[in-house]
Amino acid sequence: MANTILVGAQWGDEGKGKIIDFLTAKVDLVVRSQGGNNAGHTVIVDGTKYVLHLIPSGILRRGTMCVIGNGVVIDAVSLAEEIEGLRKQGIRVTRENLMISDCAHLTLPHHRALDRAKETAKGKGKIGTTGRGIGPTYSDKAARTGLRTGDLLQPVRFSERLKARLTEANAQLKLLGAKPLDFRMCKDEYLAAAKIITPFLGNTVVYLHNAVCAEKRMLFEGAQGTFLDIDHGTYPYVTSSNTTSGGACTGSGVPPNRIDKVVGTMKAYTTRVGEGPFPTENDGLGEFLHGLGREFGATTGRARRCGWFDAVFTRYAAIVNGIDELAVTNVDGLDTMESIKVCTAYKLGSKTIDYPPTDLDALAKCQPVYVEFPGWRKDTTAAKKWGDLPAKCRSYLQAIAKLTGAKLGIVSVGPGREQTIVL
Repeated sequence: MANTILVGAQWGDEGKGKIIDFLTAKVDLVVRSQGGNNAGHTVIVDGTKYVLHLIPSGILRRGTMCVIGNGVVIDAVSLAEEIEGLRKQGIRVTRENLMISDCAHLTLPHHRALDRAKETAKGKGKIGTTGRGIGPTYSDKAARTGLRTGDLLQPVRFSERLKARLTEANAQLKLLGAKPLDFRMCKDEYLAAAKIITPFLGNTVVYLHNAVCAEKRMLFEGAQGTFLDIDHGTYPYVTSSNTTSGGACTGSGVPPNRIDKVVGTMKAYTTRVGEGPFPTENDGLGEFLHGLGREFGATTGRARRCGWFDAVFTRYAAIVNGIDELAVTNVDGLDTMESIKVCTAYKLGSKTIDYPPTDLDALAKCQPVYVEFPGWRKDTTAAKKWGDLPAKCRSYLQAIAKLTGAKLGIVSVGPGREQTIVL
């Protein structure tokens, strides 16, 4: 398998964790390059459920090396808990299968506190963040005031810098009406976590360069989705990192000319969490999917907003990411539907448009133009190959791939590894 970037082609939660886990059977390394523990990948292996937040999904495959790159923001306490949690589930986590960039920025207690306090202060204008401190961490990174994982290797310097940042943050928290944080408690908590994660630290750029020279096969694991990208998403209802394919290069240090393929993951319908315009949102579909026990966030547990498949957005995602191949997930979620709608364009006033407007007020006024497909009304979860899928299901999948503008490569009909069809 060539060096591949896997991205979400919608608003995140497209089932990337399952697809990544499936693809890791053919790679040597899995690289995480952006985001933080606001992401959640759920993977089911032999009936056991694993929920991963910072560690790449490749950790579940023996012989696969996992790398957390410089573009990721790391809550050291959360990462330490994740490592220990995996070990308790019988997963081996050592320096032999996990390496963490010593340049990755740290998400600290004051980042989480500021995130929550600022969201509360916005009232009805809130963004809908996870409250995990991701935005404030990237803000400090851009302002050149952040602390990095490498600082944990020098506890005295780390403590001094943490105290200075906490003093400033507490002043902000006071203005926001929030409770200030205790320096000693924060310091002790992070230095305890440091004992677990510092053995994994190193220069991941050099490591990945050597892997490229050795012709190792790499999979770059995207977190969130295209329309949560800080530059290309539905701003300001976005995350604080580049979730598109270009972010994999800046967040890992692997140059673009070493990338061979981009795979875009999308659901057979559309979901999103948080606030912001969502043209194809349908309450009836949401109630139906929630009733099936589907569409609850792996990280927050929040019920996701649900809507019909939006080809306008996925077509734009294909352009921004350079998607070569599509992996369509959650097909089985539509198994009992009598008819299925697909948005092919928008009506904005008297105009018909094929791409989402960048102005959110205009996007909020867009009315979806739908075509309707007959449902297949058959269970797809036992399908092992393309021909096992109902004819109406195959027609639907071919249609949404054509509308997106990329080749259909993978179809997922359930959470298990075995419920994956490769075309």
